[in-house]
Amino acid sequence: MKNLLTLKTWPAGDVDRLLHQAEESASSRTNRLCGDLTVANLFFEPSTRTKSSFEMAQKRLGLASLCLDASASSVQKGESLYDTAKTMEAIGCDALVIRHPERAFYEQLSGLNIPIVNAGDGSGDHPTQSLLDLLTIKQEFGQFKNVHVVIAGDIKHSRVARTNIEILNRLGAHVSLTGPEKWLDDSTGAEQILSMDEAAEQADVLMLTRVQTERHQGEDLYTKADYHRKFGLTLKREKRMKRDAIIMHPAPVNRGAEIAGALVEAERSRIFKQMQNGVHVRKAVLQHVLELENATIDNALV
Repeated sequence: MKNLLTLKTWPAGDVDRLLHQAEESASSRTNRLCGDLTVANLFFEPSTRTKSSFEMAQKRLGLASLCLDASASSVQKGESLYDTAKTMEAIGCDALVIRHPERAFYEQLSGLNIPIVNAGDGSGDHPTQSLLDLLTIKQEFGQFKNVHVVIAGDIKHSRVARTNIEILNRLGAHVSLTGPEKWLDDSTGAEQILSMDEAAEQADVLMLTRVQTERHQGEDLYTKADYHRKFGLTLKREKRMKRDAIIMHPAPVNRGAEIAGALVEAERSRIFKQMQNGVHVRKAVLQHVLELENATIDNALV
């Protein structure tokens, strides 16, 4: 049985093969009939892009989707994640896509006999977001080796940052961080810490991350305007970026905080391209975990 829980166990060659599968997917919008297969989407945290792109990927693959509304489920009566997931397996679901506020939630689901895709676990990992980010960078630069990626913002609480730093390092990128000192995490393995002004000037990819206010436990360090002035991509900083540098952000975007609103759809922005790539990547991931006949991903993937 194949899962996608974290990219830490995936060799670089296997990641590259999945990205190739996603690129092939981008050239086709046709549905592929996959037989009588159903994927349950269990989202215990709010989501727009991840949830919707998984649903779109399922639609384009010809899969049935079952979407659980946690706020109207037996979770509100105290049902455990395991029992909820086991119920989905019992009623006939063939795979689960799960987002949960607990880090490494999947460790409590070892009793399941159907594949699990991690759609974000607290401040731990977000493997499918990382894969779509990798695809976006690959489309732009053709490789990862020596590409300077600066990840900016609330690094400590960002599962996107954590996953991207680890895999980008393994793929040969040069990874730096910038942001408030209190929100930087020196355990991530980034090569250097930059000021935001240095980041704007040096980055090939300036990857902004959302301020994770819901994980700050009421701690309010900056006003929106103050954060933008000190740590955001302002119009002035954007003018100092390299000619071919790109802007990325996993979204949702706090306009006027992490980035000036006018830059979200600027020529160098790839924010909406990332969202498009999310559907292609998640199609490839579903093909992988469900071992669909028309998938071309190597069976050695685990």
